[in-house]
Amino acid sequence: MQDHPGDLIDLRGDCANCFGLCCVALPFAASADFAVDKAAGTPCRNLQDDHRCGIHARLRQSGFTGCTVYDCFGAGQKVSQVTFAGQDWRRGSRDHARRMFDVFPVVRQLHELLWYLTEALTLPAARPLHAELRGLLETTEELTRRSPEELGALDVAAHRQDVNALLLRTSELARAGVRGRKKDRRGADLIGARLKGADLRGANLRGAYLIAADLTGADLRGADLIGADLRDTDLTDADLTGAFFLTQPQLNAARGSAGTRLPGSVGRPVHWTAEV
Repeated sequence: MQDHPGDLIDLRGDCANCFGLCCVALPFAASADFAVDKAAGTPCRNLQDDHRCGIHARLRQSGFTGCTVYDCFGAGQKVSQVTFAGQDWRRGSRDHARRMFDVFPVVRQLHELLWYLTEALTLPAARPLHAELRGLLETTEELTRRSPEELGALDVAAHRQDVNALLLRTSELARAGVRGRKKDRRGADLIGARLKGADLRGANLRGAYLIAADLTGADLRGADLIGADLRDTDLTDADLTGAFFLTQPQLNAARGSAGTRLPGSVGRPVHWTAEV
C-alpha cells in the first residue's frame, strides 16, 4: 500500500472502533455484488458478536464483492465513539439502535465531503481557494459532531451543493496547469468504451460512467475523477499520477496491475495482480 497524506488517514474506516454499522445499517440485494438479500437495520449473517466480519479474508470468494469496494470514510467510528459515546447498538434500546442506523449514512456523506476538502487543500494550484476550503472543512467537521437529533434533521444535500461548488472551482484551477488539451467528459456515458492508450490528461471525468471501459495504458494524469463510476474499469498500466478526488472505493471497484501508477491519496487494491 502507498502512504496516504496524514489528514486523510483519519478519514478511513477503523473497524476496531466501530460497532459494525455498515454491516447492519445498510441494505443490500442478492446480486453480483452480494450473495444474499439483507434489509436495512438487520445484521449481516456474517457479522460476529465482536462486530467483526467472519469472512473478511474471503469476501470476494464468498460472493460479497460489494463489501470490498465500500469505505465509510471514518464515519463508522465517529458515530460509534463520538455521536453515541461508545454505546453499542446491541446493548441499547431498539430506538437507540434505530437512531444510530439512521445517523450513520448522514455522517458517512459528511465524511466523504471531508475527504474531498482535505485533498483539495493538498493541491498547490488551489492555493487561492485554501482559505475558503479550510472554512468549509471546519464547518463540515463541526456538523459531524452534532447530536443524533441535529444530524437527523440536517439537509445534507444542501451542504453537499455548497461543497461541490467550491470543489468545481478547485478542479478548474488544478486542471488548468496540466499540459495539453483537456477533455470535458463530465457525466459522459462511457460504459464499455474502448479508450486504450487515450490521452485524458487534465480531463473532467466528474460523474462519468466508465463501467467496464478499457483504459489500459491511458494517461489520466491530473484528471478530476470525483464520482466517476469505475466498476470493472480496466486500469492496467494506466497513469493516474496527480489525478484527484479519486477515492479508495472507486479504485477497489476497478481492475489494475502492478504497472498502474496511482496518486498518493489511495492505495493499490490487494485484489489487483500487483506487488503489495
